[in-house]
Amino acid sequence: MGAQAGRQAGRIAVTHFTDPGCPFAYSASPALAVLRWRYGDQLEWRLVMIGLAEDPQRYIDSGYTPTRSTLGQQGYFRRFGMPLLMEPRARVTATSRACRAIVATRLLAPGREHEALRALQLAWFTTTLLLDEDAGIARALARVDGLDVEEIVAAIDAEDTLAAYERDKRETRQAEGGPTDFQGKARQTDGPVRYSAPSLVFENEAGQRLEAGGFQTIEAYDVLIANLDTALERRPPAEEAIDALRRFPDGLVTQELAAIMAHNNQLPDRAAAERALIEALGAGAVRREALADDALWSLVPAAAEASGAPRETAVAHA
Repeated sequence: MGAQAGRQAGRIAVTHFTDPGCPFAYSASPALAVLRWRYGDQLEWRLVMIGLAEDPQRYIDSGYTPTRSTLGQQGYFRRFGMPLLMEPRARVTATSRACRAIVATRLLAPGREHEALRALQLAWFTTTLLLDEDAGIARALARVDGLDVEEIVAAIDAEDTLAAYERDKRETRQAEGGPTDFQGKARQTDGPVRYSAPSLVFENEAGQRLEAGGFQTIEAYDVLIANLDTALERRPPAEEAIDALRRFPDGLVTQELAAIMAHNNQLPDRAAAERALIEALGAGAVRREALADDALWSLVPAAAEASGAPRETAVAHA
């Protein structure tokens, strides 16, 4: 994978292999939020959909049930701090259709695919929506302000969408023999060895390419970037919760904000972040949207408009 033709401003291209239904990708959201806060538009992101499952049968054959999946989230993924709904879905779901909704967004509303991914991830892990059905996908995408959801859903089965999705899948399944495979982070579930979610491939303007395969920590991402380009501006951590929210007007969950406020890749102080958010809420500066066992925090519209801060793209991308 070389740098993409017609790159926009930004010193490092980031290819992000992900899938909205992967709990590891979702759990990496705080680290990805830190990258966006720290480096802003110096990183040029490109989403590639993995397509973990075309239908639910693979999961069913492996013994998965909605209850087992929910218990797995409670037992393993809660430690990463992202909101999780502890209520099983009505049935096991596949990820292909949601992936294609993100691809359709990329084709019809370029740049907004990151917001579509964010919306589908939040719906996947904080609601019981069936996200391999169009009605569920539409409800999830409704949180993306100004997106023509009807147009996106209608394009899920369009020829252009299917072709682009298959290109994504082929690109994803080229990990054999590479750093991700060497580190034991690649997977082989449907033929070729593929990148697991979330895998990030960083490439600088000189063509130097470094991989962070599968679930990684912010330290891993940060050290790769430091070895690719020390001329980047590295923004310090947010001193106040409201500073971070000004950069992410679509909102941050508590752990994402705590990670952005942590100094030099130290462990986030979630309790301190929560106190700051509650104080801002009491002062009328932020609003709180309940999400499963947590919340999505954002500036009230008046505060957001008054700040004049540049807008970051959506943060969570698995």
